[in-house]
Amino acid sequence: MKLYDDTIAGMQSLLSCYENKKIPIEKTTWPETGKETMILRSEMAYELGVDQLPGIGCTIVTANDTLVPEDSLTLIGADLPDLNTDTPYARIAFVRVDEDTLGEGEKLYSAIRNLEFTRYHFFPEGFMLRISASRGKESVRVGKAALKKGLSFAQTGSMMIDAFKKEKKVKAVSLYYITLKDFDYKTLESSVKKAEQITQTIDHISKNVLMDCAACNLQAVCDEVEGMRELHFGK
Repeated sequence: MKLYDDTIAGMQSLLSCYENKKIPIEKTTWPETGKETMILRSEMAYELGVDQLPGIGCTIVTANDTLVPEDSLTLIGADLPDLNTDTPYARIAFVRVDEDTLGEGEKLYSAIRNLEFTRYHFFPEGFMLRISASRGKESVRVGKAALKKGLSFAQTGSMMIDAFKKEKKVKAVSLYYITLKDFDYKTLESSVKKAEQITQTIDHISKNVLMDCAACNLQAVCDEVEGMRELHFGK
C-alpha cells in the first residue's frame, strides 16, 4: 500500500532538517489510568499545543519497511521535565503494517481509522491527551505530580508504541514528538491535511459515492497519489 508513502517521505524530509534526539524505547512501569482522567488547571504544570499554539496529532500507515524499518522514538525540542510553560506540540506516528492485512474498500478505511483511534485509548497518568477532531487539533495537559515522579516522553512514547502494537497487523512504529518553538509547524500541518484528504478519498471510493471523476472534488488527490486510481477503478 503506497497511498501515503510520498506524504510520509516528505514529512520525514522535513523532520530530518532539525536536530533530534533518539529516545530508547523501554518496557515502562509508568502507571496507566485505564480511562480518561481530568487534570485540573490547579494540578497542571503546563499545556502542549493549547489555544493558539500549534497542536498536531497524526497517525499515517504504510507497508514500506524502508520508511519505517523498526520501532523508534524521536524527540525534536525539549523533553517534558525541561519545559515550564505552554509550548507548541506535535505527535507524528508512522505505522508499518503487513501489505495484505488492511484489505480494500470499507475494510481498508476502517482499519486506517482504527489505528488513528489508538490515541483515544491511551491514558498515561499525568498526561491528559485532548483531541478536537472538528479543529484537527491535539493537545496535552501535563500534571505537576507526574513530572515530580519522572514523567517524560520516554514513558509516553513507549506506552503509545505498545498501544499501537496491540494490533497484530502492526509491525513497527516510528513515533515523533515535537516541542521546538521555531519548528515549521505550518508545513507539517499541510502534510497532515494531505494525509487526511487521502483517507477521505478512500472512504469516498469505498462508498461508491461518485464514479464520475470529472465531477468529483477529490479528483486532484486521485491524480496525485500513487495507487489511488488503481484502488478506485479496481473497485
